[in-house]
Amino acid sequence: MRRAPRHILITGASGGLGAALARAYAAPGIRLTLGARRRDKLVEVASECEAAGAAVALQAVDVTNASATRAWIEAADDAAPLDLVIANAGISAGTGGDTGETEAQARAILAVNLTGVLNTIHPAVDRMRAGDPERQGAANKGGQIAIVSSLAGYRGFPGAPAYSASKAAVMAYGEALRGDLTAEGIAVTVICPGFVRTPMTAVNDFPMPFLMEADAAARIIRRGLSSDRALITFPWPMRAMGWLLRVLPSGLVTRLLSRMPKKGAG
Repeated sequence: MRRAPRHILITGASGGLGAALARAYAAPGIRLTLGARRRDKLVEVASECEAAGAAVALQAVDVTNASATRAWIEAADDAAPLDLVIANAGISAGTGGDTGETEAQARAILAVNLTGVLNTIHPAVDRMRAGDPERQGAANKGGQIAIVSSLAGYRGFPGAPAYSASKAAVMAYGEALRGDLTAEGIAVTVICPGFVRTPMTAVNDFPMPFLMEADAAARIIRRGLSSDRALITFPWPMRAMGWLLRVLPSGLVTRLLSRMPKKGAG
């Protein structure tokens, strides 16, 4: 069990799962550093968290901008050592529509969901490696990194190829990074939710089995992070489905998935 983090940085915190995570951690004695592209929505989330007693610093930030993201994270760590960094910012699109998923959409998704994750976690890892004395404790030697992937990363879905690819990439990267950083006292956890009610899923015009509220998902994630789990996947029926898609013959899975509804391309 890890000591409860005192300073948490969250990207993509203006809505959906990021906002729910901010609310889940907000409490007296907690410092939240929240970033997102939309400052107006971020202000609303910050107000809720401050009402719960947390100290909040917010910043309009685009995680695809490496230098700006690094400067923001380093300034946050200068203000108070970061205990937990949650790389949550993400976007999606799909092949629904006349043109399918365009090259521009695929590049935009990979820029946010993959490059944006790298732009977030590496400045944090650099600071955690530095070993600030305030961060040194028996259970929290170097801090904790959480990467939000998805159960869509378990198998490439024809309806959302770039999204599936980006989530598979950060899942594998996070799993490998955990083994690489354990000896340095830095914990890494990969988070793979199923369908969560957020603005991203609100545009889906197809059934979403086991759809979960964002606040409920945030509570599951917080418990998993406090236990230093390597992989947090939920809900369990979707996790089982993801595992099954990995072990069934590829030809059969391709035929099955090709019949599924497609996510809108916008």
